Amino acid sequence: MRPEFAKFKPVNLKELPKEDWIAPGHRGCQGCGTVLPLKLVLKVLGPNTIAVSSTGCMEIITSPFPFTSWRIPWIHVAFENAATVASGIESAIKALKRKGRISKREKIHVVVFAGDGATYDIGLQYVSGALERGHNIIYCCLDNEAYMNTGVQRSGATPFRAHTTTSPAGKVIPGNITWKKNLDGIVVAHGIPYFATASPGYLADFLNKVKKASLVEGPAFLHIYSPCPTGWGSKSEDTIILSKLVVDTRLFPLFEVIDGKYYILNRKVDKPKPVEEYIKLQRRFRHLKPEDIEYIQNRANEEYERLVKLCEIFAPPKAEKEAKVE
Repeated sequence: MRPEFAKFKPVNLKELPKEDWIAPGHRGCQGCGTVLPLKLVLKVLGPNTIAVSSTGCMEIITSPFPFTSWRIPWIHVAFENAATVASGIESAIKALKRKGRISKREKIHVVVFAGDGATYDIGLQYVSGALERGHNIIYCCLDNEAYMNTGVQRSGATPFRAHTTTSPAGKVIPGNITWKKNLDGIVVAHGIPYFATASPGYLADFLNKVKKASLVEGPAFLHIYSPCPTGWGSKSEDTIILSKLVVDTRLFPLFEVIDGKYYILNRKVDKPKPVEEYIKLQRRFRHLKPEDIEYIQNRANEEYERLVKLCEIFAPPKAEKEAKVE
């Protein structure tokens, strides 16, 4: 266990601040599963935070000139270089502390909010560099599984057989032909202090992981599941339902990795719900055939079991394990 977690106190939902650091009145779609986790992250980090945001939905909906929904310092940067800009900000804060311009005791969070396109694809080398150099930043990948802001194009995070405008479901090629890129494995391979997957469907688990990310010295990475009703063709009221189902079908397991070691599987899914329950709620999958659903089910089970084995290999003493997600 890292020393930062030795006396970890879980987030008390009743003690969450009433203030939102993203103002109401932003232009997000109804049921947006990306702006919700963004707001939750900032509730935990608080106002002493500097946010860096790559081009994407969160930039567009929160900053239509001359308005802004950000109540903290916020910098919009290019699609690819959010991690690099955050690294520069973090280095500048260190320099100001050395010069006595800022108290050395003052905790200033530097957080990145970037979509899957900016993380899985366009900005991957920048993310890798920031993690390798050990910058004290929190990187949040808000994963809605396609380039939603520019017209629902396929990304490296797009699921197998999902329909997008650049992987259309046709007679010859029925949707996206690749499995979702293993971003988690790529990030974990850097041996950073803290990595976790999180879903807004499991609120306490989500908030505690944000708090842990804020405590570590060095890079922390949160891979956050973020449903997109507009791009997925799901109902706005199904966002939280999907956020639970994706975990309970084993498609998006909740787990933590500390210093490159698979620490704990937060929600063990011994009896998974059928993948079909998740798929049927989204128009992007309506063309799937039974054999496609069976393949997705089998692949999800295989990857989940591989994750279970990794967690067993690196399992800490029982006394160190966190409570399971309920």
